[in-house]
Amino acid sequence: MQNTTVTNLTENIVAGTRRVFLSRRAVLGGAAAALAGMGLAGCGVNAPADGDAGSAPSDDTEQTGGADWGQDGVMRIGMEAAYPPFNWQEDEASDTNIPIENVDGAYAEGYDVQIARRVCDELGLDPVAVKMEFTGLISALNGGQIDMIIAGMADTEERKESIAFSDPYQVEDYGLMVLRDSEYADATTLEDFSGASVLGQSQTSLDTVIDQIPGVNHVTPVDNTSDMLARLTNGTVDAITVNVPSGQGYMDSNPDLVMITFPQGEGFDLGYTGSCVGLRKEDTDLLELVNDALATISDDERNELMDEAVANQPAA
Repeated sequence: MQNTTVTNLTENIVAGTRRVFLSRRAVLGGAAAALAGMGLAGCGVNAPADGDAGSAPSDDTEQTGGADWGQDGVMRIGMEAAYPPFNWQEDEASDTNIPIENVDGAYAEGYDVQIARRVCDELGLDPVAVKMEFTGLISALNGGQIDMIIAGMADTEERKESIAFSDPYQVEDYGLMVLRDSEYADATTLEDFSGASVLGQSQTSLDTVIDQIPGVNHVTPVDNTSDMLARLTNGTVDAITVNVPSGQGYMDSNPDLVMITFPQGEGFDLGYTGSCVGLRKEDTDLLELVNDALATISDDERNELMDEAVANQPAA
């Protein structure tokens, strides 16, 4: 059932119009048919084709304050589907995952997916994931390929120049991951990593924070966390930066890994609030709706969702 505040605001947005929300079965069938004409690749960013998200609204839908979203009762959510415990890809449908629109027979699961499901439930829409590289998400959003980003994306000042962000749904903390037999396994401060070769993910805070380590050897970043973990386990770098919830999952699946965390105020200065929903700047009404929806998710429920995601994520 929709939250009263969200429902009233939605009714104001579409006053004088008739908005049709299709059943999940009809939506997924329509999404599959639309996919055949879209020709989206499994990863990367492609310009939207005629009739894709970003096209003119139907006669049954009218929106104000921004670009089109939620067409045909579907909200297209951009994510990597490769960043556990926040998001990952599965081969079978379940009660908790959602279909990946541009990968046949694939489904997205994880903490981000559960946040997306709750937000979309408040909006009366069905969430569908669109899988692509993290570095292409903002361009895809502004180009109309996707309706919003829910991908563990931080609200950095640089990103705020291009898109708008919701209130945070996850406050973040970073640590460093090393091999259990590493000389850095007993480190307790950032200064202890002076001289270490440290690797992050390209165009993310996992890379930019590395320079806060005094005397660090900042290794050229790679495109995804899988490559980061491979480089660490192969011994070609001394440490990688990790989001603490992700790091816990990596240790659970690989006993050779150790995560170094730091007391509050003594670790990395992230310079942002946390993971937020990314939206087009012109989608001001949608931003308000999303924030109202996020406000219905208690801190206890968020912690429970993250614990479940960490416990259920695939092995690294």
